[in-house]
Amino acid sequence: MQFLDLAKVHIRSGSGGNGAQSFRREKYVEFGGPDGGDGGNGGDVWVEAVNNLNTLIDYKFLRHINAGNGRPGQSRGRTGAGGSDIVMKVPTGTEILDEMGSTVLLDLAVPGEKVLLAKGGKGGFGNTRFKSSVNRTPRRANPGQPGIEKTIWLRLKILADIGLLGLPNAGKSTFLASCSDARPKVADYPFTTLHPNLGMVQIDGTELVLADIPGIVEDAHKGRGLGDRFLKHIERCRALLHLVDGTSNDVEEDYRTVISEITQYGHGLAGKPRLTVLAKSDLLSRQEQDTRTEILVRLSGEQVVPVSSATQTGIVECLRLLKDRMELSPEDHQESDGMPWTP
Repeated sequence: MQFLDLAKVHIRSGSGGNGAQSFRREKYVEFGGPDGGDGGNGGDVWVEAVNNLNTLIDYKFLRHINAGNGRPGQSRGRTGAGGSDIVMKVPTGTEILDEMGSTVLLDLAVPGEKVLLAKGGKGGFGNTRFKSSVNRTPRRANPGQPGIEKTIWLRLKILADIGLLGLPNAGKSTFLASCSDARPKVADYPFTTLHPNLGMVQIDGTELVLADIPGIVEDAHKGRGLGDRFLKHIERCRALLHLVDGTSNDVEEDYRTVISEITQYGHGLAGKPRLTVLAKSDLLSRQEQDTRTEILVRLSGEQVVPVSSATQTGIVECLRLLKDRMELSPEDHQESDGMPWTP
């Protein structure tokens, strides 16, 4: 299924039906009173977060979502039928933004959460409602209220425990494939990953969900490359795994580039618990591995784990450290701060 994490949708709730203006017309009833019924209420537009979706692709082709209109009232005091409601099913983790894309209206981070987006119009009163002691034959009925129209943006942020960071071709997809059942595309060229991938791993009885995003390049926070578009998917992660390519000519520069980009991107990414690993360690000699690990320890100020996805070296230790860092992070998904986002 094609991955889509951003969609623009125009929604409209149903209009209420008109009230009826009617009088009794029966044999032997000389002065029949009013019997016009009320119009039916218009349908509502709802949005619901569900777990069995991971893309907004349905809303690429369904741009206009309209609830049903209420039916008009009828004679004999009959109320018109109400309009049918519409429930928009979206993946858990979807945000609802206003038409300008600058204000988050809703954040559907809980499975099963259902929220009203647009209330249907009320049905109009029939002339029976206006009967009084001084007006026995009211010739008045209300029209139904119009529905609500608005344009909204749907923006998906993947929910995962651990987010994978690194430059293009740093070995993130290979790491994900080596420790989970996920099968992302793996190849020896940059930007093999073009959309986020999720994988689930188990370590010491705990399940972790890992999110692999396209590689980050310099000036990604300004929109260069694919990193800026997908960094939002790891805003909700409770910890980050930073993979540095051990075969790079300058591991220090690679490390600084990624840290600089997530710092300038904002939204709390730089402050999340983070583990740095030296990837592709099987391609290094012992001396090269020790030297480059020492460089990363000096830069990060923390333990650095040499990892080889090909030989499974260091994978278990890495996952255990990730589990520990995740437990240091708050369980709840905090509201992200930083610069306003526009589609």
